[in-house]
Amino acid sequence: MKSTLNELKNRVQAALAEAFGDEYRDRDPLLVSTNNPKFGDYQANVAMSLAKPLKNNPRAIATIITENLDVSDFCEAPAIAGPGFINFKLKTEYLEQQLNTMHGSERLGISKADPPLKIIADYPSPNIAKEMHVGHLRPAVIGECFARVLEFLGHDVMKVSHVGDWGTPFGMLIAYLQEAYPDPQAAAEASTSGELATFYRAAKKRFDQDETFKENARQAVVKLQAGDPEVLEAWERVCQLSKRSYRKIYDLLNIAEDIIDRGESFYNPFLPAVIKDLRELGLLVEDNGAQCVFLEGFTNKDGDPLPMIVQKSNGGYNYSTTDLAAIRYRINEDKVDRIVYTTDAGQSNHFAQIFQVARRAGWVPDDVELSYAPFGLVLGEDGKRLKSRSGEAVPLKELLDEAIARTRADIEARLEKEERTESDDFVQNVAEKVGIGAIKYADLSQNRISDYTFSFDRMLDLKGNTAPYMLYAYVRVQGISRSGDVDLSTLAAEVKLIEDSELTLAKHLLQMDTVLDEVATELLPNRLCQYLFELSQKFNQFYDRCPVLKADEPARTSRLVLCDLTARSLKLGLSLLGIDVLERM
Repeated sequence: MKSTLNELKNRVQAALAEAFGDEYRDRDPLLVSTNNPKFGDYQANVAMSLAKPLKNNPRAIATIITENLDVSDFCEAPAIAGPGFINFKLKTEYLEQQLNTMHGSERLGISKADPPLKIIADYPSPNIAKEMHVGHLRPAVIGECFARVLEFLGHDVMKVSHVGDWGTPFGMLIAYLQEAYPDPQAAAEASTSGELATFYRAAKKRFDQDETFKENARQAVVKLQAGDPEVLEAWERVCQLSKRSYRKIYDLLNIAEDIIDRGESFYNPFLPAVIKDLRELGLLVEDNGAQCVFLEGFTNKDGDPLPMIVQKSNGGYNYSTTDLAAIRYRINEDKVDRIVYTTDAGQSNHFAQIFQVARRAGWVPDDVELSYAPFGLVLGEDGKRLKSRSGEAVPLKELLDEAIARTRADIEARLEKEERTESDDFVQNVAEKVGIGAIKYADLSQNRISDYTFSFDRMLDLKGNTAPYMLYAYVRVQGISRSGDVDLSTLAAEVKLIEDSELTLAKHLLQMDTVLDEVATELLPNRLCQYLFELSQKFNQFYDRCPVLKADEPARTSRLVLCDLTARSLKLGLSLLGIDVLERM
């Protein structure tokens, strides 16, 4: 099924070429959805942008465009409004045909990318010697959303976590395990059965209070870097313990299981070559004993060019070196077409610098896209970074457990009020799906770039742009199916649109493909959330104004198809956000 917006864009561009020459064929028609239905469904604003180059009145230009434009197979005759807006109204029979096609398609008529790209989607990069905290929430749910959308659109997606698996925290844990469990077998058993949080807190306490222990931790890092067999074995145990710990959190968040962990240690063998190649390219400058690349457009407080250090004066490497090695590996070995980086906005300058160096070095071909998707902070109700009462970062597991507990309490109160009895398994399943879904949706529904305030009360609200509201909208459709004893999946009917609310809902249903393309291109999940919220609103308006089960045929079956398409669109959209629907709540 062709995208309506893309088809309209192609037709306007063809008209531009016909009217003004081939040099205008790729001109952006500046198509937008209209805010007021009386002006149609779409509006092209290209005529105003052409006034200067064509030295003509925008309204006259719009007239010439429409004279060379043929959209009669799916639009009413275009109308020119105001200074030169071109308004398009979709034909009802076209909408009906598109909905029929959509209903008969497992993918709701949404085409796959042609050709598909090989894309790396970034996942959280936790320091796996530490407990995952609330700061890892956003990259987890945002990265998962990107991966799901891109995969659904047909791309080959690699999910990669650039984990921190090297450095002082590991020395601290290794020293603690060696001290607390001097027998290697006991250490192995402890690291297999224990929880990371318990070990980390005990090790951190020793590190902060005991200088001897602190020195032992530092020496453990030195031995680790030198390849000491005993320390390497302990390091591997710590890594396994850590990965097991954050896999539990990923499972709660419904995060993909096929994540590739590539830690800093993975890139260690490639770091010398990064320095060697930068030196041979003439990009390295020694500054106070360190090897640096001086960057264009970056200056210090005094206005002097800012260097990016890639090798310390002591010969050691840093994050910049590792990130450069990762880019090279992903392009040369993974053969990717696009890399999507998802980190907090505080790292924006770092990645701008990394991308600049990689491009100046010639490591990034013109056909490879480096996409950066920074995100804001999770704030508490006080407007500051969300922290525990002790001032520490809130452990992510605690946050998720509280969401489930609060949701369960709400469900139990509602069941009691309704005098309804459900099994404990039912209540717990709904609590987990709604509680975790609420946290994820609250995050994804915000503009990614902005900070947002974390509020359980707001995200668990049954009204407004929340996950519970979306989930109830889906459940409402399933309730219609159960009430009418109708299997929506077996409906085979010709959709007939008569009422205004039917037309409004139909037009919105057909916008899903455009929204997903926007998410894939602009990396803004809130566009999908807003689409689903508006879909729920338009469905509720349709349902309130148009009888479904009590309607006469053929309206009854036609409206049931609209219900089915709404439910399937909600289910698809929520699944791409990483949220499972429920048949009952």
